Amino acid sequence: MIDASIKQVFDYMSTPENDFQWQYGTLATATITNRHNGMGVYFRSIGHLMGRRNLSTFEVTEYELNSKYGFKSLSGPLHSQTSYTFEMAEGGTRINVSTRTHVASFFQVSERALGEKIKNQLKENLTMLKDLLERKGSSLEATLLAI
Repeated sequence: MIDASIKQVFDYMSTPENDFQWQYGTLATATITNRHNGMGVYFRSIGHLMGRRNLSTFEVTEYELNSKYGFKSLSGPLHSQTSYTFEMAEGGTRINVSTRTHVASFFQVSERALGEKIKNQLKENLTMLKDLLERKGSSLEATLLAI
């Protein structure tokens, strides 16, 4: 649950350039197509996982405004597919996430150990996202009240 509007949460999460602000291990992400949102958009991400730097390319595979956002990896050390759904609940936004990951290359760890690492990292990322968006929302409210 994030105490922010569904539009604010969806817009923020579906903009790849914001990933480094709330995804641990992401150093930079950039859209590499002319469009910046919607199905078929491609983006590239530079990050690190388990002590190794990696470059991955992704394609947006799901995009329903304020409802669903998903993408799959096209390159990189992990083959993954992630889907977020968004719904209004209790005056805020509930996010549900589903991700499938398969080790493609260079990791010398079991998929089970890597799966636990990714699961924990995902929880940390969503906590960071919640804190960031709720702080932004309260900063905006304070600014509006001051005016």
